[in-house]
Amino acid sequence: MRVALVSPYALDVFGGVQAQVIGLAAALRRRGVEVLVVGPLGDGSAPEGVTGVGRPIAVPANGSRAPVAPWPSAARRARAAVADFAPDVVHLHEPLVPGPCLGVLSMRSAPVVGTFHRSDAGFAYPALRPVLARLARRLALRVAVSPAASATARRALGRRLEPTVILENAVDTDRFDAVAPLRHDGPTVVFLGRHEERKGLEVALRALEFLPGDVRMSVIGDGPQTGRLRARYGEERVRWFGALDNDDAAAVLKGADVFVAPSIGGESFGVVLLEAMAAGVPVVASDLPGYRLAGANAARFVSPGSPEGLARAVQELLAHPSERRELVLAGLRQAASHSFGELSRRYLECYAEVSR
Repeated sequence: MRVALVSPYALDVFGGVQAQVIGLAAALRRRGVEVLVVGPLGDGSAPEGVTGVGRPIAVPANGSRAPVAPWPSAARRARAAVADFAPDVVHLHEPLVPGPCLGVLSMRSAPVVGTFHRSDAGFAYPALRPVLARLARRLALRVAVSPAASATARRALGRRLEPTVILENAVDTDRFDAVAPLRHDGPTVVFLGRHEERKGLEVALRALEFLPGDVRMSVIGDGPQTGRLRARYGEERVRWFGALDNDDAAAVLKGADVFVAPSIGGESFGVVLLEAMAAGVPVVASDLPGYRLAGANAARFVSPGSPEGLARAVQELLAHPSERRELVLAGLRQAASHSFGELSRRYLECYAEVSR
């Protein structure tokens, strides 16, 4: 089978959708599938096997900034690349984003699977509903990564075009196996994510003020709030790692005592929770539907936006090693159930269904 995977977001920029596209492509190749990966590329290092079809710009989306290439030239190049590949199935991630995805959706060749990721329709989806619904009718199968993402698609497209299949996101559990943990000085809480209001880093930094003085925080990632937060909270109790590659981030995660995911909203799923679980770290996360879906009974949940509540849950785990061990074991099982191997198997079933 030949499958073309298309991403609307720059594939040399870290992001949840991009990680799903790259991880799914690798898992499909291991199953003997011929895969083409198409998407925008910026100035970063292009992942192996990716065909770049346009330079991205950052546009506001879902409380963040998405690196998309909404240019007609990117759409034309994506259509040309897919046509040359002659796939049996085309798989679009966020199929209604202008640029490569909408460009390929306009083709009438192979059947198209569309996966919806976002959990907040914003203002554009409802405003463009008639146009988007007409385009979405070209999808042979509509998939969502969570009920929240499915509900967002329903608001954009109408109930008749709501995704009919839920396939939760996956995590690359194998990448943690060969990485040695980075040893930290004293009890350490770790945050991994973009430094923007939606991800709640400042909530985590404020929570540190309610924890004993020997507790430190390791922060992985960067973003628009980095400068302000570093200036306000300093480096006495916070170690700012910046953006790290996969192995270095895994080492920091594996050496921590507790992982925190303090997002305040807009999360359709919680791959970052699964990554921490795969690293063997107990998780404390905001009580959001997407995080509940990812973490299930393998995480502690607290009210979003509450530094005191976050600190209380972290302190309880630090004070009770047996509870941490129980969460670690539950987390390892939860992460294993969301492997890319399993996700690729289920998508192959979808591809076979639409290509009959």
